[in-house]
Amino acid sequence: MNFNNARLIFIFLLLLTGCSGGESESRVDSGNRDGVFHFGNHAEPQGLDPHIVTGIPEHHILTALFEGLVLKNPYTLDIEPGVAESWDISADGLTYTFRLRENTSWSNGDVLTAEDFRWSWQRALSPILGSEYSYMYYPIENAEAYNSGQMSDFSQVGVTVLDEHTLQVKLHSPTPYFLQLLDHYSMFPVHRATLEAFGSASDRLTAWAQEGNIVTNGAFVLTEWQINSHVRVEKSPLYWDAEEVDLKAIVFYPTENLVTEERMFRDRQLHRTAEIPLDKIFTYQQEQLEVTKIAPWIGSYFYMFNTTRAPLNDVRVRKALAMSIDRTLIAETVTQGVYSSSTALVPPGTLGYQPPQLFTYDPEKAVELLAEAGYPNGDGFPAFDFLYNTNEDHRKIAVAIQQMWMKTLNITVNLVNQEWKVYLDSHNNMNYDVARRGWIGDYVDPYTFLGMYITDGGNNKTGFSNARYDEIILHEAPAELDKDKRFALYYEAETILLENMPILPIFTYQFKHLYQTSVKGMPNNIMDYYNYKYVSLDPEG
Repeated sequence: MNFNNARLIFIFLLLLTGCSGGESESRVDSGNRDGVFHFGNHAEPQGLDPHIVTGIPEHHILTALFEGLVLKNPYTLDIEPGVAESWDISADGLTYTFRLRENTSWSNGDVLTAEDFRWSWQRALSPILGSEYSYMYYPIENAEAYNSGQMSDFSQVGVTVLDEHTLQVKLHSPTPYFLQLLDHYSMFPVHRATLEAFGSASDRLTAWAQEGNIVTNGAFVLTEWQINSHVRVEKSPLYWDAEEVDLKAIVFYPTENLVTEERMFRDRQLHRTAEIPLDKIFTYQQEQLEVTKIAPWIGSYFYMFNTTRAPLNDVRVRKALAMSIDRTLIAETVTQGVYSSSTALVPPGTLGYQPPQLFTYDPEKAVELLAEAGYPNGDGFPAFDFLYNTNEDHRKIAVAIQQMWMKTLNITVNLVNQEWKVYLDSHNNMNYDVARRGWIGDYVDPYTFLGMYITDGGNNKTGFSNARYDEIILHEAPAELDKDKRFALYYEAETILLENMPILPIFTYQFKHLYQTSVKGMPNNIMDYYNYKYVSLDPEG
């Protein structure tokens, strides 16, 4: 063998050894070393337009890519400066003046200005856009009137640019939780020139928010989006606080299959899971408590009724379905005690608020109500579909409730599962009979739940409408500064909601995740809130 051949063989063996070593190294180990966080993220995101999307998977990505006027501290949930370095609030609580940082920029280098916020908020409130979160803006003077089409001149809305880096916001009444709204992705700024390069401001889910096009202002920038594989974001060198960002990248994986996700965690392919399969909780708590995070979450698990479809348009039918569910039994068995049974929308204890309790598990009353509605012993009751998004836990809960409805009411329910984006379309178009729904508070106040069900609200896809409910939620409660009186108004509104029952409460959530011990800076809090600037990975973890 000559020298050159021997040398080539030696190089080949070195390359082969190097390739084998790279393939055997787990994502977690390489991520710990390189600062790349591998994140189980429920499902393929619907999109990355912050004024259009509504889901948790989208939220996790958007808060890496964009930033609002303020942030929250993940340890205390106190408001911290974001794009706005400071702000003043008038003595009457109606006028907020935000001073934006002069060193903030978009990811393409453009200066971020107060006008970017004004234009973005006008877009989010445009009636043509149809943002489901537009009601988040309603504390602002004339925002509701503009969004509903009663007013066409946005200059009459309480959002004013005082100078390039100063934004003034006027409210119609003092709103104690207003600052908390501002770190929600529906109030993030978007880059006007980029949107308009791919269509009009009112177009939904256009190419502006795709890989290679999107311009953002957050701590990370979008570098890869491979459908049904992953979304990768990398640290932005132009972010105003880049020196405080430890992570080099985050990779979000759609993990609708919980069995697969849990296996990925065990194989050290994920730093964090979206869920823990219900049948694995006990084992992890007993054997690997150090990687298990289960804690109270300001969230509700419930079902929605399409009240425009017979026989679900009869409140007696809806109440019969609600009263025939033994929530405590399901909570203790199917959910392994992780969720708590609930008969209200707002989780009890939200800032001290206690919701009304208008019904209980009462199978005899349920049978009586169904008979009053014209279906004695379920006779003549048409089969209907129950829709849920693909998830093994949702399926198990749905099967248990399906069996209870059959046993108690003698009715047939067809279970239908859809992947996340299709499910969202069905929900948004009211193409369902009964559908699973969950809601996590966007801020710590009962309004974050009750505000969903105003007439024609973006997240109210049930057909429910009540004038008194609207008056309380849109006008009386936000204007009431006395906490006890405000909570009394919330109680009245939630009573109206539950008496009409467009929704069927099931549980109060707890979040349940698996975390590798290398993950730092993601503490438990009632909102399961993360600020990626606080997150780091221990190379020795």
